[in-house]
Amino acid sequence: MTLNLEKYDQSILGANTPDPLRFAFAQKHAAHAGGGSRPVAADKMSPTFQQLMSQQESTKQKRCLYVHIPFCRVRCTFCNFFQNAASRQLVDSYFAALMAEIELKAAQPWTQNGVFHAVYVGGGTPTDLSPKQVEQLGTMLRSRFPLAADCEITLEGRINRFSDEMYQSTLKGGFNRFSFGVQSFDTLVRRSAKRLDDREQVLSRISELAGYDEAPIIVDLLYGLPHQTEQVLQQDLQDFISTGAHGLDLYQLVVGGSAPMLNLVEKGRLPAPATTAEKASMYQLGVEFMQAHHLKQLSVNHWATDNRERSLYNSLAKTYAEVLPIGCGAGGSIGGYGLMQERQLDSYLEAMRQQRVPLMLMTKQHRLEPIFSALKSGFDRGVLQACQLADFAGIDTFEYLRPLFEVWQQKGLIELNGQSLVLTLAGSFWAVTLAQACIQVLSSEYQQQQQQIYDIAL
Repeated sequence: MTLNLEKYDQSILGANTPDPLRFAFAQKHAAHAGGGSRPVAADKMSPTFQQLMSQQESTKQKRCLYVHIPFCRVRCTFCNFFQNAASRQLVDSYFAALMAEIELKAAQPWTQNGVFHAVYVGGGTPTDLSPKQVEQLGTMLRSRFPLAADCEITLEGRINRFSDEMYQSTLKGGFNRFSFGVQSFDTLVRRSAKRLDDREQVLSRISELAGYDEAPIIVDLLYGLPHQTEQVLQQDLQDFISTGAHGLDLYQLVVGGSAPMLNLVEKGRLPAPATTAEKASMYQLGVEFMQAHHLKQLSVNHWATDNRERSLYNSLAKTYAEVLPIGCGAGGSIGGYGLMQERQLDSYLEAMRQQRVPLMLMTKQHRLEPIFSALKSGFDRGVLQACQLADFAGIDTFEYLRPLFEVWQQKGLIELNGQSLVLTLAGSFWAVTLAQACIQVLSSEYQQQQQQIYDIAL
């Protein structure tokens, strides 16, 4: 069985262009690649989940824990995930329910039969919790879940109001990694994105936290924001280096849905964000900056200044690792099922009052999900190896996809080296698009095979 590429267009194959970095594809449509899945009927979700949680067999499957804090003090203009405005009363009510869910999930046989290698508390803005609550949350997670001895426990948040009291409370709670959504140090860019502190305040606080040297401090930057020229991005990167922070996430701005930025641009209140070609140039600037400063590249968009920063959750969550979701709006995957918890706060709180799992959606993952996960992981890392991929319908997946890989090599997106694929600079910029293309091809070919089997059976 060989792969016939004639039925695929430029959205899969890429364009014939002398500049693949900027023009290989039209644009990036999503932050992450994904495979097909089918929804589980509403009346089947709870019993299916309970069956998964009742498994008592010990397993060595990699596991992560994701905890969601669905509050923000203000909504960033680029954000399409805003859920709830923070208020002390709402946060306190939610925190009590969250503690109840932790107790509920931690008591399940499945939870106790394996080790969790990474914990990520995200949002929203987890630092909208009080210092006491953050300490209590960390203590609860460490005492209730079987965590690996070197478990990475990350708290995401904003620099705004991240006091020394908060920092010390997080350390007491056992958090050992911090990820701050700076987006840009530039004051004008920050104001246009509805970030609260100016450049000097952010620089000073990041530098202070990094200087304590008690845990890795990670800075998240976006490129492509309104007012953010290449010169501004260059200064953002210089500012990051000056803080002494231990790691950097450099993400492409992808705006969609109901993000306020779209309306503000339409009304002329904000300049348009960068085009895809402009963002490609910014990515190149970022990669070359990291190389010039000898930072260690952990993925196509993450770098570390020293060996303490591992970005473990980010890498594991994109592989075969199972992710147990906790909290309103949290998502995860267990035993071949995708999970999404109640996104409406009232619905979540009511579910916890009734002491039932707050599931909003459950999906049965595609039968090829193990291959899809390995593809996503490899492209995110920048290197895909044949040995990482399970067979596709009894055939070596890497060899089956080789005709597609050879097309991409001709177009300057990858380099083939025996049983390995290495992304070029252009391929790294389009990594999510390439992973998604592989997933679409395999999904299409698998569906065609199943149809043929069905036709023969008739």
